[in-house]
Formats: sequence, structure tokens, C-alpha cells
Amino acid sequence: MPLQKISEFDQDYLNTLEGNDIKGMGVYVQGTDEKIGTVNDAVVDDQGAFRYLIVDIGFWIFGKKILLPVGKSRIDSTANRVYVVGITREQAENLPEYQEHTTLDYDYEEQVRRGYRTPSLESSATPSPDSYTYADDADLYDVSAHEDQTFKLYQERLVANKQRRKSGEVSISKRVETETARVAVPVEKERVVIERVTSQDTGKAVSAEATDFREGEVAHIDLYEEVPDIQKEAFLREEVKVQKVVDKETVEAQETIRREELDVDTDGTRIENKTDRG
Repeated sequence: MPLQKISEFDQDYLNTLEGNDIKGMGVYVQGTDEKIGTVNDAVVDDQGAFRYLIVDIGFWIFGKKILLPVGKSRIDSTANRVYVVGITREQAENLPEYQEHTTLDYDYEEQVRRGYRTPSLESSATPSPDSYTYADDADLYDVSAHEDQTFKLYQERLVANKQRRKSGEVSISKRVETETARVAVPVEKERVVIERVTSQDTGKAVSAEATDFREGEVAHIDLYEEVPDIQKEAFLREEVKVQKVVDKETVEAQETIRREELDVDTDGTRIENKTDRG
């Protein structure tokens, strides 16, 4: 069962796992804020299953790296932490040191496992290399072997926001147009009308005293006429108000969202479902 670093097994492992990179996470004692080291790398088997975390425990023992079986770890991606379960500083001191050139064969793994096995398991017969499987040490490798596990089920939801963007522009200006206007103005003109009237006294003789023959008598009459006086004046023809109004409407959007559901395979075992309202 060959072991490899995770980046050697899958160069694109970050996208495959869809989570935080395990490398660089701080390692803490479970239930405390006591930091003991940092995760340098992860080791997987030929099926891609996590088997060990390579941990630099420099906060406990300077310069020493060890293999931490995944069953002895709890990964909190939210806090970017890894918690070690049931490991003491004394155990860490007795564990074999991991180095870059270390061969991860059965013999080396057995040294590591012996450092983590409980006395009752250590006293029992150790399986041979040919028959050994990781299931023989379920508490070291199988994360499902630990009680009180928590599964977080996530669901997507649509979050509606609004963005203000320019949808158009309106320019309003004035221009001058010309046209020919006509107006009719009634005017008056004076003229002289000479009317010769035949009187009932026409032809009758008049006395010498009434006769006054004079030469050169002239009568002057002034004649007037009206002429159009056309001028232009400006007046308010129309008042135009320009303002913006807001039209409201509801826009519907449709997207596909996902949610996680829990599948429980009981294999015939009776279970009890409880709902925590807290």
C-alpha cells in the first residue's frame, strides 16, 4: 500500500477538495488554545484516502516532525486549525522522527503506530505486512470511528442586491427657427374731393357790394395718411419643466441553487433522530 504526499498524488488537490489548504494550518491540543506545531503536508494512500498529516511539532520539540494519523486529528477549516486527539508531549517525544528522505514503508508505519496504540491493542498480536489493513487500526485512520462527529450541511440561497448603472442620456437644448409672418394693418389716407354744387340761387344777380373779384386767392389743405409701423416684440410662448421620475418595477431572476442533504445508511440498525432547536 504505497503512500504519497497529497500534492504528488493529485497536483490539483486544492480544487478537488474544495476547501482550505491543509498545509500551513496550526496544530493545537484538542479543547485548548495550546499550539504545538504546524501542518507541513498530508499523506494519502493509493486510493487517495488521508492516512497521515506531517506535523512540525516545534512548539513542543524544536526541529522535530512526526506523522499524525488522521484518526487522531480534528480539522476545523473555519478556524484554520487542526486539533490533536489524545496525544501527550511524552508520546510525541517517543515517536519516530519524520524526515524528507524517510521511506514510508510498513516497518516505518509500524513504528509510528506503536507510538499511538493503546496498551491493550499493543499487547495483542500485530498483523503481518501481507494481511495488515488500515481497518485493523480504525481508531488511527478511520475518522468515522470517533464518536460525537458533526456534519455541517450547507445550502445555497439567492441574495438579491441592486447596482445602479447608467442606462441612457437625454440632452435638452434650445434652437432658433425662423419663419415669415404676415400681418394686415388697416391704414387711412386723406384726399381732396372737390364738389361743385348747384344751388337754388344759381343764376341770380348779386349786388355790387357782394361782388369781390380777387385774383391769386389760394386755399391750402393738409392731407394726411397712415403708414404701417411694424415692430417685433418677444413674449413667453411656453414654459417647459424638465425633471426625472422613477418608475418602479419588479424584476424576477432565476438561478439553480444547491443544498446538502444527509444520507444515512443504517444497515437495518435502529436510530433516533433529534432536532436541536438551539
